[in-house]
Amino acid sequence: MPILCGVLCKILEARMKDQIKILAIETSCDETAAAVVQDGREVLSNVIFSQIDIHQKFGGVVPEVASRKHIEYIAHIVEEALIEAECSKEDIDAIAVTYGPGLVGALLVGVAYAKALSFAWDKPLIAVNHLHGHISGNFISHKELEPPFLCLVVSGGHTHILGIKDMYNIELMGGTRDDAAGEAFDKIARSLKLPYPGGPQIDRLSKLGNKEGVKLPTVKLKDGGYDFSFSGLKSSVLNYLNQMKLKNNEINDADVAASFQEKVVKQLLEVTIRCAKENKYNKIVLAGGVSANTRVREVFKEKCQKEKYNLYFPELKYCTDNAAMIGAAAYYSFKKSIFADMKLNACPQIGHLMIKPTK
Repeated sequence: MPILCGVLCKILEARMKDQIKILAIETSCDETAAAVVQDGREVLSNVIFSQIDIHQKFGGVVPEVASRKHIEYIAHIVEEALIEAECSKEDIDAIAVTYGPGLVGALLVGVAYAKALSFAWDKPLIAVNHLHGHISGNFISHKELEPPFLCLVVSGGHTHILGIKDMYNIELMGGTRDDAAGEAFDKIARSLKLPYPGGPQIDRLSKLGNKEGVKLPTVKLKDGGYDFSFSGLKSSVLNYLNQMKLKNNEINDADVAASFQEKVVKQLLEVTIRCAKENKYNKIVLAGGVSANTRVREVFKEKCQKEKYNLYFPELKYCTDNAAMIGAAAYYSFKKSIFADMKLNACPQIGHLMIKPTK
């Protein structure tokens, strides 16, 4: 009871302040990240330890290795974030952490550390859905942005169209029926023997290729919904590569990358624009790691200018996993008094629209 009363007092005190500072922690995959975010939109610090070099030799993320590295670095990263923000624990109003979706072992490290800080510092704890974090990265880059808007979240693990009425009224409009777009990028990159992570490598290589150099199918689902499918396209590329090898024909890797990327981007664009048009959204927001893809940005920008849609996408540093986006999302929970307790657990398969923390 004394601990609960202490936390409630901290919340009341924070609400009387002009500025709310949240210490955020992100460990959903292979980045150990911590940030201090003020009022949901101003980043005071954003520190990331990336494990890309570690996992490159395996060709992808090894969950056990990722978890161990989080344990090794998390205390140092949090301390560095506080130093960079010129904050002490007394300046922090709440602790936020990603609790899902993601790799369960990786998530557990962040959740356990955040719970320990919340208990030790007597600060309220905020659980953040990783997808809401990606959406909220745009609030940092575009401080004028407010709902309602349509958001395409596209990354290695997710491809969803979300109708954002407000941050607590989110409708899942469509999603992938098989591979996520970023997952498909990574698989094709591996088939071309490109280093991990594959998405940026495909993006770079495609600039040297012909977008029509390899004939690939155009994927259109027949039911008129807002879902995506990338598995068939991926299989077509793999079949093409196998046939070329069997015939001892030379393969132009740049043409393969460019042709594959163009089909993925066009499917993302066509479905998103149709969804925006049919549901009367005039603002389109991109989020997630694939929103950093230069062709995605180029094609969406060109189409939105032509169709008179307002387009928003985050700065490159807020596209991939980071803690600043988690702090931005947590601010909305803080304002609505949505807090977690010490029973909070990692939820690797958390529902796409779940906002309130599990208890």
